Amino acid sequence: MTKTVLVLDYGMGNLRSVAQAVQAASADTGVRVVVGHDPQQVRDADRIVLPGQGAMRDCMAHFADSGAQQAVLDEVANGKPLMGVCVGMQMLLQRSEEQDTPGLGLFPGEVKRFRLEGRLQPDGSRFKVPQMGWNRVDIARPHPVWAGVASGSHFYFVHSFHAVPAQSHHVAATTTYGDAFACAIARDTIFATQFHPEKSAADGLRLYRNFLTWNP
Repeated sequence: MTKTVLVLDYGMGNLRSVAQAVQAASADTGVRVVVGHDPQQVRDADRIVLPGQGAMRDCMAHFADSGAQQAVLDEVANGKPLMGVCVGMQMLLQRSEEQDTPGLGLFPGEVKRFRLEGRLQPDGSRFKVPQMGWNRVDIARPHPVWAGVASGSHFYFVHSFHAVPAQSHHVAATTTYGDAFACAIARDTIFATQFHPEKSAADGLRLYRNFLTWNP
């Protein structure tokens, strides 16, 4: 039987590039890629990708308005695999400092703004916010979605806020921009990244492919 991954379209996020990357990653896996937000599509899918881009308050509002939010929470509670991307990762926590926005509460912890004012990078330049560009990702603990990806690989980031999980065992990877912070989190059937796999060349596609074939 063909398996289906639903890339959630709730009006926010880098949807086209995420969907295209997931489609490319699905080659020869037997997984069908669907884009949508209907609650029945959520229930019918075998796994879900939750992208996000822009202000978290807008993402949360659009997600609630889409009608998909409760269906996603119900399906994840029942063990359906979910992958969050960028703000889609931040939404999984309890709260964001960005406009004091409540999240979905699937991970204890909060999202905080970079506080790098007046600090200099090793080359003497000032840290810029948002962080924008490639950065090294250090794997914090083994996970099937990391299969074939070496610790220290580089992924593409665009963000001004970062996740601060309350429980260290939820941290799947870290990166450093001024200070070290969690750039991937995982628990049970959920895996999420602050960086953009769809903008991260071969290793990014590998992550999506690993998610599609992961059997938690």
